[in-house]
Amino acid sequence: MARNIEIKARIDSVERVAQLAAKLADQGPTEIAQDDTFFRCNDNADRLKLRTFAPDRAELIFYRRANSSGPKESFYLIAPTDKPDALRESLTLAWGQVGRVRKQRRLFIVGRTRVHLDRVEGLGEFLELEVVLKEGETAEAGVAEAHALMAQLGIGTDQLVQGAYVDLLKNNASTDGA
Repeated sequence: MARNIEIKARIDSVERVAQLAAKLADQGPTEIAQDDTFFRCNDNADRLKLRTFAPDRAELIFYRRANSSGPKESFYLIAPTDKPDALRESLTLAWGQVGRVRKQRRLFIVGRTRVHLDRVEGLGEFLELEVVLKEGETAEAGVAEAHALMAQLGIGTDQLVQGAYVDLLKNNASTDGA
Protein backbone atom coordinates (compact mmCIF):
# COMPACT_ATOMS: atom_id res chain seq x y z
CA MET A 1 0.00 0.00 0.00
CA ALA A 2 1.08 3.58 -0.62
CA ARG A 3 1.97 5.72 2.41
CA ASN A 4 2.06 9.36 3.33
CA ILE A 5 2.38 11.61 6.36
CA GLU A 6 -0.70 13.72 6.99
CA ILE A 7 -1.75 16.67 9.09
CA LYS A 8 -5.05 18.50 9.25
CA ALA A 9 -5.35 22.03 10.68
CA ARG A 10 -8.16 24.51 11.11
CA ILE A 11 -7.31 27.79 9.34
CA ASP A 12 -8.80 31.26 9.44
CA SER A 13 -8.74 31.85 5.67
CA VAL A 14 -8.19 29.67 2.60
CA GLU A 15 -7.29 32.83 0.66
CA ARG A 16 -4.57 33.87 3.13
CA VAL A 17 -2.90 30.43 3.19
CA ALA A 18 -3.32 30.09 -0.60
CA GLN A 19 -1.13 33.18 -1.10
CA LEU A 20 1.65 31.55 0.93
CA ALA A 21 1.20 28.14 -0.74
CA ALA A 22 1.32 29.70 -4.22
CA LYS A 23 4.81 31.09 -3.50
CA LEU A 24 6.07 27.61 -2.56
CA ALA A 25 4.17 25.53 -5.11
CA ASP A 26 5.55 23.67 -8.11
CA GLN A 27 1.97 23.16 -9.38
CA GLY A 28 -1.46 24.60 -8.72
CA PRO A 29 -3.80 25.83 -7.72
CA THR A 30 -6.32 23.28 -8.97
CA GLU A 31 -9.94 23.63 -7.85
CA ILE A 32 -11.71 20.33 -7.10
CA ALA A 33 -15.27 19.73 -5.89
CA GLN A 34 -15.45 16.53 -3.81
CA ASP A 35 -18.37 14.58 -2.39
CA ASP A 36 -17.12 11.86 0.00
CA THR A 37 -19.40 9.08 1.25
CA PHE A 38 -17.96 7.13 4.20
CA PHE A 39 -18.87 3.50 4.89
CA ARG A 40 -18.66 1.40 8.05
CA CYS A 41 -15.38 -0.35 8.82
CA ASN A 42 -14.56 -2.90 11.50
CA ASP A 43 -11.58 -0.99 12.93
CA ASN A 44 -11.60 2.62 14.24
CA ALA A 45 -8.32 3.37 12.43
CA ASP A 46 -9.72 2.19 9.06
CA ARG A 47 -11.74 4.31 6.65
CA LEU A 48 -13.50 3.47 3.40
CA LYS A 49 -14.85 6.33 1.32
CA LEU A 50 -16.17 6.87 -2.16
CA ARG A 51 -14.90 10.22 -3.43
CA THR A 52 -17.08 11.47 -6.28
CA PHE A 53 -15.86 14.16 -8.67
CA ALA A 54 -18.51 13.80 -11.40
CA PRO A 55 -21.39 11.42 -12.25
CA ASP A 56 -18.93 9.20 -14.16
CA ARG A 57 -15.71 9.73 -12.16
CA ALA A 58 -14.90 8.70 -8.62
CA GLU A 59 -12.37 6.86 -6.47
CA LEU A 60 -12.94 4.25 -3.81
CA ILE A 61 -10.32 4.98 -1.16
CA PHE A 62 -9.36 2.73 1.74
CA TYR A 63 -7.00 4.21 4.30
CA ARG A 64 -5.65 3.44 7.76
CA ARG A 65 -4.22 6.06 10.12
CA ALA A 66 -4.21 6.98 13.78
CA ASN A 67 -6.76 9.53 15.00
CA SER A 68 -4.16 11.88 16.46
CA SER A 69 -3.67 15.60 15.88
CA GLY A 70 0.01 15.70 14.90
CA PRO A 71 1.68 14.42 11.73
CA LYS A 72 0.74 10.76 11.31
CA GLU A 73 1.46 7.96 8.89
CA SER A 74 -1.38 6.90 6.62
CA PHE A 75 -1.56 3.76 4.46
CA TYR A 76 -3.93 4.00 1.49
CA LEU A 77 -5.23 2.24 -1.60
CA ILE A 78 -7.19 4.00 -4.38
CA ALA A 79 -9.42 2.29 -6.97
CA PRO A 80 -10.95 4.50 -9.70
CA THR A 81 -14.52 3.89 -10.87
CA ASP A 82 -16.77 5.30 -13.57
CA LYS A 83 -19.95 4.09 -11.81
CA PRO A 84 -20.00 5.92 -8.46
CA ASP A 85 -23.78 5.79 -7.91
CA ALA A 86 -23.96 2.00 -8.33
CA LEU A 87 -20.88 1.51 -6.15
CA ARG A 88 -22.28 3.83 -3.42
CA GLU A 89 -25.55 1.88 -3.40
CA SER A 90 -23.77 -1.49 -3.23
CA LEU A 91 -21.48 -0.43 -0.39
CA THR A 92 -24.37 1.18 1.49
CA LEU A 93 -26.38 -2.05 1.28
CA ALA A 94 -23.39 -4.17 2.31
CA TRP A 95 -21.78 -2.01 5.01
CA GLY A 96 -23.96 1.04 5.68
CA GLN A 97 -23.00 4.70 5.46
CA VAL A 98 -21.52 6.59 8.40
CA GLY A 99 -21.55 10.04 6.85
CA ARG A 100 -21.05 12.30 3.91
CA VAL A 101 -18.62 15.20 3.47
CA ARG A 102 -18.89 17.80 0.72
CA LYS A 103 -16.02 20.18 0.14
CA GLN A 104 -14.37 22.53 -2.27
CA ARG A 105 -10.65 21.80 -2.39
CA ARG A 106 -7.82 23.96 -3.70
CA LEU A 107 -4.78 21.80 -4.42
CA PHE A 108 -1.16 22.89 -4.61
CA ILE A 109 1.84 20.59 -5.08
CA VAL A 110 4.99 21.57 -3.15
CA GLY A 111 7.73 19.08 -3.99
CA ARG A 112 6.24 15.72 -3.06
CA THR A 113 3.61 17.22 -0.74
CA ARG A 114 -0.04 17.74 -1.63
CA VAL A 115 -1.29 20.92 0.03
CA HIS A 116 -5.09 20.88 0.29
CA LEU A 117 -6.99 24.04 1.23
CA ASP A 118 -10.53 22.90 1.98
CA ARG A 119 -13.84 24.65 2.48
CA VAL A 120 -15.90 21.93 4.14
CA GLU A 121 -19.67 22.25 4.17
CA GLY A 122 -20.84 22.59 7.77
CA LEU A 123 -17.30 22.83 9.24
CA GLY A 124 -15.32 25.73 7.82
CA GLU A 125 -11.83 26.08 6.37
CA PHE A 126 -8.92 23.66 6.75
CA LEU A 127 -5.43 22.84 5.54
CA GLU A 128 -4.34 19.28 4.91
CA LEU A 129 -0.79 18.28 4.08
CA GLU A 130 0.05 14.89 2.58
CA VAL A 131 3.77 14.19 2.31
CA VAL A 132 4.03 11.20 -0.06
CA LEU A 133 6.62 8.70 1.18
CA LYS A 134 8.89 6.64 -1.04
CA GLU A 135 8.97 2.86 -0.76
CA GLY A 136 11.01 1.97 2.34
CA GLU A 137 11.37 5.59 3.50
CA THR A 138 11.00 6.24 7.21
CA ALA A 139 7.97 8.10 8.51
CA GLU A 140 10.30 10.47 10.39
CA ALA A 141 11.53 12.04 7.12
CA GLY A 142 7.95 12.86 6.13
CA VAL A 143 7.12 14.18 9.61
CA ALA A 144 10.09 16.57 9.45
CA GLU A 145 8.97 17.76 6.01
CA ALA A 146 5.40 18.29 7.26
CA HIS A 147 6.65 20.35 10.22
CA ALA A 148 8.85 22.50 7.95
CA LEU A 149 5.97 23.17 5.56
CA MET A 150 3.61 23.97 8.45
CA ALA A 151 6.10 26.63 9.61
CA GLN A 152 6.37 28.11 6.10
CA LEU A 153 2.56 28.30 5.86
CA GLY A 154 2.20 29.83 9.32
CA ILE A 155 0.37 26.84 10.84
CA GLY A 156 0.84 26.33 14.58
CA THR A 157 0.45 23.06 16.47
CA ASP A 158 -2.52 24.60 18.29
CA GLN A 159 -4.42 24.59 14.96
CA LEU A 160 -4.01 20.84 14.39
CA VAL A 161 -7.12 18.65 14.58
CA GLN A 162 -7.51 14.90 14.76
CA GLY A 163 -9.78 12.55 12.89
CA ALA A 164 -11.47 12.85 9.52
CA TYR A 165 -13.92 15.52 8.43
CA VAL A 166 -16.72 12.98 8.85
CA ASP A 167 -15.76 12.66 12.55
CA LEU A 168 -15.73 16.43 13.01
CA LEU A 169 -19.17 16.68 11.40
CA LYS A 170 -20.52 13.95 13.73
CA ASN A 171 -19.02 15.73 16.75
CA ASN A 172 -20.62 19.02 15.64
CA ALA A 173 -24.00 17.30 15.25
CA SER A 174 -23.81 15.73 18.72
CA THR A 175 -22.69 19.05 20.25
CA ASP A 176 -25.46 20.98 18.47
CA GLY A 177 -28.08 18.49 19.67
CA ALA A 178 -26.93 18.58 23.30
